[in-house]
Amino acid sequence: MSKRALVSVSNKEGIVEFVQKLNEQGFEVVSTGGTKKTLQDAGVPVIGISEVTNFPEILDGRVKTLHPNIHSGLLAMREREEHQKQLQEHNITPIDLVVVNLYPFKETIAKPNCTFADAIENIDIGGPSMLRAAAKNHQHVTVVVDPADYDTVLSELNTNKVVSIETKRRLAAKVFRHTAAYDALIAEYLTKEVEETEPETFTVTYERKQGLRYGENPHQQATFYKKPLADDASIASAKQLHGKELSYNNIHDADAALAIVKEFTEPAVVAVKHMNPCGVGTGGTVEEAYDRAYEADPVSIFGGIVAANREIDEATAIKMKEIFLEIIIAPSFTNEAIEILTAKKNLRLLTVDVKKQANPEAMLTSIHGGLLVQDEDTYGFEDATIEVVTERQPTEEEWEALKLAWKVVKHVKSNAIVLTNGQMTVGVGAGQMNRVGAADIAIAQASERIKGAVMGSDAFFPMGDTVELAGKAGVTAVIQPGGSIKDQESIDMANKYGIAMVMTGVRHFKH
Repeated sequence: MSKRALVSVSNKEGIVEFVQKLNEQGFEVVSTGGTKKTLQDAGVPVIGISEVTNFPEILDGRVKTLHPNIHSGLLAMREREEHQKQLQEHNITPIDLVVVNLYPFKETIAKPNCTFADAIENIDIGGPSMLRAAAKNHQHVTVVVDPADYDTVLSELNTNKVVSIETKRRLAAKVFRHTAAYDALIAEYLTKEVEETEPETFTVTYERKQGLRYGENPHQQATFYKKPLADDASIASAKQLHGKELSYNNIHDADAALAIVKEFTEPAVVAVKHMNPCGVGTGGTVEEAYDRAYEADPVSIFGGIVAANREIDEATAIKMKEIFLEIIIAPSFTNEAIEILTAKKNLRLLTVDVKKQANPEAMLTSIHGGLLVQDEDTYGFEDATIEVVTERQPTEEEWEALKLAWKVVKHVKSNAIVLTNGQMTVGVGAGQMNRVGAADIAIAQASERIKGAVMGSDAFFPMGDTVELAGKAGVTAVIQPGGSIKDQESIDMANKYGIAMVMTGVRHFKH
């Protein structure tokens, strides 16, 4: 008795050659619609699905494989006499191999002009049903969902005339991952369409981008996964032009650097170390912005990640080459810059569409045994309710410095204090257990540059001590959310030192 394969694919990569090899192995092939035509056009013998079901494809192809003659052939257990008897009674031929991949739902919804009707029409029904049936019965049925597995199946058929149970089980597991991911993408799309904000289950899917040598530390395994429709303005979509593979920590830091530099429309450069900005500079050119980012903290930038929102030119590249950097991220690099920077074998160069505003998305944080989900913090200075609460108003120069401080402090680990002038950070205090401690660090880093600088705080001052510290150090203006029951104490302290204080009503905790 000949073996039977059922082939129905939207991705026709390598399918003709694969089916030809199956024919040589004694398989008769049943196929549907476009796949059948592709095989027939290539001169490959094929049986139409309607010849098996004795029923035509109907409803514009929505119903063609949903039939007992197909699913009985997939689900029958060969060792059970009753199953074999029922197949014979109904003249049903068992199916030994299934090659199916699904309607291109992801590719459809990725199109800018995709309508809701287009999306719905590209939800596959028969394909997942066949895959799941074959995978459930994988002891008897080989199921292939990925063209990358064609060679493995053919190799085992050529060598052993059968596919091993180990391979069948591995392919079955891959099928259930594939259908789960497919359904997760559909669920995510429809959940957004109906504006459901807290669904009773939260199902997401990611695609493997690359294996990593290790995680945060060498004893931890790690893998980098990408959202199926990741925004172009993300590290997950970055193109690496040069350098060794990214590490787990590289990816984390690069993501942090990119998030900060996207806050700016003027030329800006951000240096990040261990998830915190160590230097942020702006200027009329990318070279000027880099000079200021470097000057902000020439010690911490060593071994850091640098992101720019303008093309890296020759002059900037020459300066960047002078120190050890792990990664440089930019929208592009001139040919001269590439030639200069690629002289460093391990320096990673990444291009990202930095200027494109990424779509806000759910931010996921895993905890042991659970998952926290929250909106992305896209709240900017222009969204805030600005209130000057002190006797003195900020000067025009102080306003520019306050805006810079507010953009940066949003991305610094809490408790966070940032000191800036109008064009660069001069001190960053991050991740401290109290706000005075964060201010101490920022002020110490600023040193003599503190005179005339402004201060940004990610959350309110619980008392006046931080403002007093700032006033004694020479800070002239402060921006903070406000909202403490002791706000007046901080306001009074600001007035005492002639500090202009701005409240925004918006907290930017970052844990």
